[in-house]
Amino acid sequence: MARGKRYWLMKSEPGVYSIADLQRDGTTCWDGVRNYQARNFMRDDMRVEDEVFFYHSSAQPMGIYGVARVVREGYTDHTAFDPSDQHYDPKSDPTDPTWMMVDIGYVGTFTEPITLAALKKTPGLEKMLVIQRGSRLSVQPVTPQEWDIVMRLGELAG
Repeated sequence: MARGKRYWLMKSEPGVYSIADLQRDGTTCWDGVRNYQARNFMRDDMRVEDEVFFYHSSAQPMGIYGVARVVREGYTDHTAFDPSDQHYDPKSDPTDPTWMMVDIGYVGTFTEPITLAALKKTPGLEKMLVIQRGSRLSVQPVTPQEWDIVMRLGELAG
């Protein structure tokens, strides 16, 4: 039985990788995730064509800056094996990899970011993970209802 499209929110610090970087590159691998729950989402649940909110954390203002799409399902995060990479994990074994990544492709940038403050004030988003106190997951699910509400808050430019 085929499952329906799922929706996600992925966080990145804009100084590390921004929505503008994704727009320039077209696609990118989402490497360096070192949280087991986020890894499990990418490994077990994310599928090609799933939609993604691109969220800038540690930014002014923090919020959703654009939309991406999963273009490659979970595969081994090779950065875990490279001692010169900032995401190197000496305990990760290439024969039984611990860390995974997906590839995402650029869809669009919101003409104005949908700020964290706006998300917190919007009816219907009260349970959205990104606004929960202490929620730090860099990859998190978004319900179809939350997706629709957020998409109505902004306007996508190409």
